[in-house]
Amino acid sequence: MRMLMIHADYLKYETREKTKVAEDVESERLKGDFKEPLVVFISFERADEDAIDYVIKRGVNEIIWVAEQIKPKSIVLYPYVHLLFGAKISSASTAIKILKGMENVLGKNYKVYRTPFGYYKSFELKCKGHPLSEFSRVILPSEKDKTEKEIVSKALKAEEKMKSHWYIMQPSGKLIPVKEFDFTHHTNLQKFAKYEMEKSRAVKKMPPHVKLMKRLELVDNELGSDPGNLRYYPKGRLIKSLLEEFVTQRIIDYGGMEVETPIMYDINHPTLSNYLHRFPARQYNLRSGNREFFLRFSACFGQFLMTKDAQISYKQLPFRIYELTRYSFRREKSGELVGLRRLRAFTMPDVHAMCADLKQAKKEFIKRFRLSMSVLKDGLGFEKRDYELAVRFTKDFYEKNKDFIVSLV
Repeated sequence: MRMLMIHADYLKYETREKTKVAEDVESERLKGDFKEPLVVFISFERADEDAIDYVIKRGVNEIIWVAEQIKPKSIVLYPYVHLLFGAKISSASTAIKILKGMENVLGKNYKVYRTPFGYYKSFELKCKGHPLSEFSRVILPSEKDKTEKEIVSKALKAEEKMKSHWYIMQPSGKLIPVKEFDFTHHTNLQKFAKYEMEKSRAVKKMPPHVKLMKRLELVDNELGSDPGNLRYYPKGRLIKSLLEEFVTQRIIDYGGMEVETPIMYDINHPTLSNYLHRFPARQYNLRSGNREFFLRFSACFGQFLMTKDAQISYKQLPFRIYELTRYSFRREKSGELVGLRRLRAFTMPDVHAMCADLKQAKKEFIKRFRLSMSVLKDGLGFEKRDYELAVRFTKDFYEKNKDFIVSLV
């Protein structure tokens, strides 16, 4: 399947002549006039016939990603065989089935229109001409097997089924179920609680920073890469590097020793394979020769492998190592990606402290807790009133360590 997507000021079309494969349509669909649409010219190949569900899913995901960036008033699916350039054309029944499938899925969240299949049509279109107004995509059914073999961690599957219990803890230690808590004077806490409790991270409204980061020439989408991988212009890179330097110095002052580890690891490594399935994240997979690798989603893998080979005295505990990962990668869902809020490639200061026992670990946790608050205050100017906090524990840990948890609050 091939697509050419154009964000237009308007699209007008009118059917002229019916072909042998034309579908029967209502008279009102024989012409149309749309304002501010995303027009998706789309063609289908013979190979699509063996992967209809896959083609529908991939096609919809690509259209949604573009729609999230430009916010069109509607999406118009426009069958356009001329994109194939000599490739073998699919059957009419396959094309119509895929078009209807895409229309049904997209129609759940967007205003979607489908121009009639099998007609010669005249059309008039005015492209907006901004940097995100033109996209082309080629979806290859041959990639279907690779996609279906995506390794999804057991932890991620478990998290989707896991049931969490949410409470508001008062300074006294009293727990109040979220549904029973009076949020009258805690508006931000209410917003934060709702966000944390929702399973979905799908974007419902474009954050205001997206326009700002582009208008101020700080950061932008990189259309030559996978969505969620951004490009930083000089001013944006300067701001980012100053934050990185500030955070790194704070962690060095705290006692962290800076290291550097690889960004890819063997997916079949006996230890890493086990750890991979304990972390709820989707990862990028790649192949080199006969070996399969994944791109790290944190520095845990490298730091743990490094530490296990180190000779550490009890006098050196807590043993703190640190890496500023440029970059960590997570294959977040396309509908969740937006601006700087949720990415697929991101920079993360990752610190691990090896402790002698739980008692020492608790003391270290409080140090890290205070470090985090001071970084927010001194680096970004955030006071305690400017942010909310959630802490997640297993039930067993909570029952055995309630005094420690209350002390954090």
